[in-house]
Amino acid sequence: MGWTPPGGIECAMVAGYIARGGQILDASIVPVPRNHNTRVENKAIKNGEVPEGWADKPAKRSQKDTDARWTKKHGKSHYGYKNHVNMDSKHKLVRRYHVSDAALHDSQAVDRLLMRGNTGAGVWADPAYRSEEMEARLRALKLKSHIHRKGKRGKPLIQQAKSSNRTKSSVRARVEHIFGAQTNDMGGTLVRTIGMVRAKAKIGMKNLAYNMRRLGQLRRLNPCPACPRGAVIRPGGTKRRA
Repeated sequence: MGWTPPGGIECAMVAGYIARGGQILDASIVPVPRNHNTRVENKAIKNGEVPEGWADKPAKRSQKDTDARWTKKHGKSHYGYKNHVNMDSKHKLVRRYHVSDAALHDSQAVDRLLMRGNTGAGVWADPAYRSEEMEARLRALKLKSHIHRKGKRGKPLIQQAKSSNRTKSSVRARVEHIFGAQTNDMGGTLVRTIGMVRAKAKIGMKNLAYNMRRLGQLRRLNPCPACPRGAVIRPGGTKRRA
């Protein structure tokens, strides 16, 4: 299952910031220091085996991250993990997340991310998530797909599909604010721990810290989202009508 960030979401829901506006799914690569292994060693690691000569060198083995994986994005190679998130469109809070190695395709983490508690039925995501299977899955859950369409070789998108994608981008782009904040305002995303267990803890804490930071912003902008329209919060937390 996917993880729900502890503490932060419970506080947000108690404060009235429930999941609204639909779900936005996305994933970001979390880099780790690169291992300088031979191709033979990398092949053994990928097969779940201990490379030859490592068993009798515990100090060397303890410094090797055998859970991280290589992947390519925009023609560049990356090594590490992925932070898959589900963000609600209204409040931009991480509602669920899942940590995997970087080689896992974004669409393969969807079952761990989708939730039923959002007041909106829409689901936004980039073209990597789109497939007939995904569309059928969303329909079965009574969710409305706003996943970007993608062109195929020899069959580029028609103008109508491009226009539809631009409209969807106005909502989907909000999820980039999470990764942008973590990269630029929260010390970056590089993880220096070794192994999946520690990477999950590190990335999970980063998501939790983002939620706490975002909740502070929401409280300043709208101290009482659950209050009736026109209510004013007095010092000390009491309410009165404006």
